[in-house]
Amino acid sequence: MTAMGNRVNEDFLGLILPEGGDANWVATLAFEKSGYIRDDDAKSWNIDDMLKGIKESAEETNKTRASRGIPELNVVGWAEAPDYDAVNHRLVWALTVSSRGAAADEPQSVNYNTYALGREGFVNVNLVTASNELERRKPIAKSLLAALEFNEGKRYGDFNADTDHTAEYGLAALVGGALVAKKFGLFALASLFIAKFGKIIAIAGAALFGIFGKRMGGKKGGGSMDA
Repeated sequence: MTAMGNRVNEDFLGLILPEGGDANWVATLAFEKSGYIRDDDAKSWNIDDMLKGIKESAEETNKTRASRGIPELNVVGWAEAPDYDAVNHRLVWALTVSSRGAAADEPQSVNYNTYALGREGFVNVNLVTASNELERRKPIAKSLLAALEFNEGKRYGDFNADTDHTAEYGLAALVGGALVAKKFGLFALASLFIAKFGKIIAIAGAALFGIFGKRMGGKKGGGSMDA
């Protein structure tokens, strides 16, 4: 993750990868112990302002990428506007991202973000794929989100206003720029080097490997990752 220009900290849990030869997606998994996040602002948020904030934060991230010789990223726009399920406390939104200076016909990647809110924070699953494969990949992201469950006592509905910490920000901050781009980063699939049978054998910058979806052959076999 660090080699491809993304931030990794103690909140990062791991990567979720496909099995088999269809390896043109990857999902990052992270937990943020933010405290209880109030979701009432979802009724009145402005998605245009959110997108502006994300683009501004991405430019800050690009300064770090440029200093390390890693291609900078452009946030193109919404691939899916923010949508919040107030019953199950699930948030979904997606951005289209491209490598700065890439050819016009180079496929763009999509950061398809899903969130599960809990009593003490949230789990973020960010599925990264190509824009032209997004519709095929949405069921994967949504199935991963549906499989997330907090333990009893840690669920969103278990919040105790008298004893629990409340986050300093609302739900919109999970979409609106600074928290997203600085905390978890923006990911480009062109930067991922994924093995033919779904096992990572290397992660490297797009400047070295370039082409979206490029794969290297690896020894066939399964593998698992604890997260």
